[in-house]
Amino acid sequence: MSHRAHLFSLRIGNALRESLKETPYSREALVKDLIAGLTVGVIAIPLSMALAIASGVAPQYGLYTAMIAGFLIALTGGSRFSISGPTAAFVVILYPIAEKFGLGGLLLATLLSGAMLIMMAFARLGRFIEYIPESVTLGFTSGIAIVIATLQLKDFFGLTFSYPETYVEKIETLAINLPQFDQPSLIVGAATFAALLLWKRISALPPHIPALLVGVAVAWLLSQQGATVETIGSRFSYLLPDGTTGSGIPPILPEFNWPWNQPGADGQPIGFSWSLLQLLLPAAFSIAMLGAIESLLCAVVLDNMTQTRHSANSELLGQGIGNMVVPFFGGITATAAIARSAANVRAGARTPVAAMVHGLVVMAGLLVLAPLLAHIPMASMAALLLLVAWNIAEADKVLHFFRTAPHGDTLVLLTCLSLTVLFDMVIAIGVGIVLASLLFMRDISEMTRLSDISSHKKLVPEPLKPGWSVIKINGPLFFAAADKVFGELTLTTRNQAGVILYMDAVPILDAGGVAALMKFIDACNKHNTQVWIADPQTQPMKTLSRAGISNSTSGIKLFPTLQQAVSEAAA
Repeated sequence: MSHRAHLFSLRIGNALRESLKETPYSREALVKDLIAGLTVGVIAIPLSMALAIASGVAPQYGLYTAMIAGFLIALTGGSRFSISGPTAAFVVILYPIAEKFGLGGLLLATLLSGAMLIMMAFARLGRFIEYIPESVTLGFTSGIAIVIATLQLKDFFGLTFSYPETYVEKIETLAINLPQFDQPSLIVGAATFAALLLWKRISALPPHIPALLVGVAVAWLLSQQGATVETIGSRFSYLLPDGTTGSGIPPILPEFNWPWNQPGADGQPIGFSWSLLQLLLPAAFSIAMLGAIESLLCAVVLDNMTQTRHSANSELLGQGIGNMVVPFFGGITATAAIARSAANVRAGARTPVAAMVHGLVVMAGLLVLAPLLAHIPMASMAALLLLVAWNIAEADKVLHFFRTAPHGDTLVLLTCLSLTVLFDMVIAIGVGIVLASLLFMRDISEMTRLSDISSHKKLVPEPLKPGWSVIKINGPLFFAAADKVFGELTLTTRNQAGVILYMDAVPILDAGGVAALMKFIDACNKHNTQVWIADPQTQPMKTLSRAGISNSTSGIKLFPTLQQAVSEAAA
């Protein structure tokens, strides 16, 4: 198999098939997968709830996502160690959808994004992850981290306002309301955040559960002094099919329900219409794009950690299937989570069975721990997400990038970061890739050089006829470089009898290069200057032939070697 086959293959359940085919699945492997799945499942329970809340919906919908999509994507995807579920990166996209369209709109957008991911898989687009520069990914992930952190400050400080739409307005509103912070909530949030940082220093075990327990304990102590701290149970409530109302999270499995029957922003079923789909399509495209990028970047990270290979298109297929199924059970958007996936590897996972076990652990947590989860303070959940935001920002990596990267790349990073924060992540990625491509083309075009080798005794051993010269072209002749090169040649060869273009160092000639070459030939014809092309490589030769440029073309002559051209042009 080619070392690049993983970029083009497409097969449902590829990761599970490949991992089970390599070695027989032993009891030892099962035990390791069970331990890893249990470890990551425990981590995923609080994170899934926190991310659902940050996305603008009740916490149980995050649990539904982790247990259903997490299981299905592991079963059908192409990355052996990926753990899928709600992720922080999606908050900046999902929160505005939930605000405007409610849960029903969010589920419909997730369903559409799943269909797009499947189409991307069948179009074999997984390999294009190679073409997203690091400056773009660092820029938009850092921007996402800033937005997530901003959104969490409201609950961290116990504020009660509603965030406006734009980021600048969010900051203004936050600054106006900050003096009215709730002291008990701030104490709980600060205690939770301190516990998260301290636990990471003293233990290799995940800090999420211990830190939340600290938050619960501090909130209980404050309640004994008469203070009130908002919790999941006090903010969220649910209605069971038998008419029973409860606080917090319903301790039952989700039921099948059509996404369009779920409530919109007004609390009524959102319905299904073409106009609604048109409104949701841009958001769905954003979800699909980010889902593809994050899932495949996660798979690349895991490949580097484990020396394995994922199937990019199979992973897109699995992500698409998971995101098409989970909305029918109330689950929001899912994608591979880098932190949880890395924890899965470190816990000793062997196969996708570990990720499937993780989904079952989350389900067990929903059924068994729901009454206890209701006591978690909202400030503690905000503290948890503040740490998540810090982790995905990768500040150390960004600072190292600024110190070592070329100025053009730092410009791309800052552009993506700013556009993500101020406008939209998809705009940021699109502009970032275009800007990075333009800078790349500029750098490549500057590599193309001309040199007069007429006096080079080894390459031109015989003296040339008067008015003749040999010009060596080094570098690609594509549209960004060819106009400059042939424009310069037009000036330097004017009134000459002839010029030999030595093209053995020209690897690429595109349509723009051909057009510039023809303009140069036309200019030479006007001045009765002959143009000979010597030693073109295979690709440029094919391009010249396809463009109809041959020895029969007026004013031009082709030679397979420089020696033949020089011999004919010798005095």
